[in-house]
Amino acid sequence: MRFLGNIEAKIDAKGRAFLPAVFRKVLQTSGEENLVLRKDVFEDCLVLYPESVWNEQMDLVRSRLNRYNQQHQKIFRQFVSQVELLTLDGNGRFLIPKRYLQLAEIQQSIKFTGNGDTIEIWAAEKVEASMMTPDDFGAAMQSVMDGELPLY
Repeated sequence: MRFLGNIEAKIDAKGRAFLPAVFRKVLQTSGEENLVLRKDVFEDCLVLYPESVWNEQMDLVRSRLNRYNQQHQKIFRQFVSQVELLTLDGNGRFLIPKRYLQLAEIQQSIKFTGNGDTIEIWAAEKVEASMMTPDDFGAAMQSVMDGELPLY
């Protein structure tokens, strides 16, 4: 399952958004029906997880934490308590609860950004500020991949 691309959209007065058709198709092809919404851990954006991907993430986090460590319990509690289970209506819309709109500082214009197995939802005017400059991105990729990218 791979979500790719950037799509601009609007939310309506009730806080509903249409999930872009290209992303709906990926969900349908994968047999996914439910989505999980949470605020990103680092950025002022929201993240949509297909339910199966969310369950994998939750299991991964749980596996790295000790149930008998108070700090670990607080981390896990915060990780799982700040989510919302969503389903698309018959028109492909979903409701973004007000508290999430406020957390991501979303007014009306949004940008969906495919992020592999998740979809980010940004206030349209904020997404560019989160990106690196081309030079910084190139240097970061070189550092992370350490020469492992194939030559073209």
